[in-house]
Amino acid sequence: MKEQLTQSQTHELELSPNHPILSVQNLGRRVDKHWIWSNLSFQLFAGERVAVVGASGSGKSLLLRALAGLDPVQAGQIIFQGQPMNSYFMPRYRSQIIYLHQRPALWEGTVEENLQRVYKLAVHHNQVYNRQLILDYLHILHKGADFLQRPIRAISGGEAQIVAFLRALQLSPSVLLLDEPTASLDTDTAQHLEALVAVWQDKDPRRVYLWTTHDPKQLERITNRQITLKE
Repeated sequence: MKEQLTQSQTHELELSPNHPILSVQNLGRRVDKHWIWSNLSFQLFAGERVAVVGASGSGKSLLLRALAGLDPVQAGQIIFQGQPMNSYFMPRYRSQIIYLHQRPALWEGTVEENLQRVYKLAVHHNQVYNRQLILDYLHILHKGADFLQRPIRAISGGEAQIVAFLRALQLSPSVLLLDEPTASLDTDTAQHLEALVAVWQDKDPRRVYLWTTHDPKQLERITNRQITLKE
């Protein structure tokens, strides 16, 4: 039976200033006989804003997906709040380490119905939809309450990205894995979204994010440390 942390144990680990939230130990990812990266080790501490950089083909997206428990690794291990990733009930783990990419999957219905629907999942049964929080986030994005009534089939790719962000941030994850999240947004909207992520992190200084982007100016604005992947 997989070990699961109690609420008090998790809280104790989170409050330790010297304890990394996420630790990667000698991680390796192989496709066929080719190692994309190997012996990869790093730690993420409370409040960090980290860029993942590297040439095309260096495996940035694969790393983020592995950290989210969405892709396998062939070597090493991932430690979250002091426990190996594989000791967690995975839906619970993925509710705390959320991966966001350029092309999110959304349900049919309105924007607000998409935001509400996640609370029907068993892993989120102890949380409730907070409309005022969403309205506050929309204000940061320079959008009104009418956006919530838009049907998903009528929104643009950039607006779908915004919905995915709102859906994730409302769950108060500990770690955000952001894979080119503003690539389909115009400059102003991208910067509004950067501001939204900053507000999310400021609400709890223990929160951490990893961000990949091909825009070096964006990385200068939003990150304070880099992890470089080399083939």
